[in-house]
Amino acid sequence: QVRLVESGGGLVQPGGSLRLSCVASRSIFRLNTMSWYRQAPGKQRELVASITVDGRTNYADSVKGRFTISRDNAENTMYLQMNNLKFEDTAVYYCYAPLLNAWGQGTQVTVSS
Repeated sequence: QVRLVESGGGLVQPGGSLRLSCVASRSIFRLNTMSWYRQAPGKQRELVASITVDGRTNYADSVKGRFTISRDNAENTMYLQMNNLKFEDTAVYYCYAPLLNAWGQGTQVTVSS
């Protein structure tokens, strides 16, 4: 079993930036596609971005051009750089390893003026 721990969430004004991190308890990134999901109040959890083993990335249309997913295999860490944040980005953000069906506990991102 692997443990995923997110951090970096917080309160930010519209137009601001945050960088989320996801640390795995063991080395899994070299062998697994990794993803970021988010869930806003009253809404279903949705895919935000994913990164494959060979570094290919995929983004939800709503975050393209604003968010960047990356991975540091040596540090067992995945990142989500979020720029130009909008009110609608407010959600709990989760790290997910699909092949292991492993979720982190989530980190809250609140965009508010």
